[in-house]
Amino acid sequence: MFSLSTTNNNWTLFLDRDGVINYEKDNDYVFSWQEFKFYDTTLKALEILKPYFNNIVLVTNQKGVGKGLMTETALIEIHTNMLAAIEQAGGTIHHLFYCADLDDNSINRKPNPGMAFQAKEANPSIDLAQSIMVGNRTSDMGFGRNSGMHTVFLATTHPEVSFPNPLIDLRFNNLLEFAEAVVAARKS
Repeated sequence: MFSLSTTNNNWTLFLDRDGVINYEKDNDYVFSWQEFKFYDTTLKALEILKPYFNNIVLVTNQKGVGKGLMTETALIEIHTNMLAAIEQAGGTIHHLFYCADLDDNSINRKPNPGMAFQAKEANPSIDLAQSIMVGNRTSDMGFGRNSGMHTVFLATTHPEVSFPNPLIDLRFNNLLEFAEAVVAARKS
């Protein structure tokens, strides 16, 4: 049974984007920075988490780019503004990876582990066995499992996902609740 009390600052935190950091559009994509809306508690959560993880990595499937529904330039603008807002609020994202591939079998498309391998290549100090994947979909949990990580499910958009679940180690309502649990576990 995984416990947050077994983690330390050498661990890596992997985060999904839509439904974890920001509001996810129902069956659609966030096409521009103007459509991107942080959850009210996200920036506070990221500020809290910053000192508890040496590496915080964002991994996001972005099929809208591959489908030609949005440009890669628009996606980069979203991410540039998002990262700036997170930094300004006292948080950080050390690395950001996205997969625009259309093929669901692409190694880089969650639940496949390609973006975890990209993160480890970018920062060889990342130990996937000492990493946590936080997401709001079972594909995020599958990505975590396929990468050898522990998994945390946020019930922001799919509260109907059953728990206990073989793909899910821990479950919280939102990122702030997870952040507060990390603090409490590290203090115990």
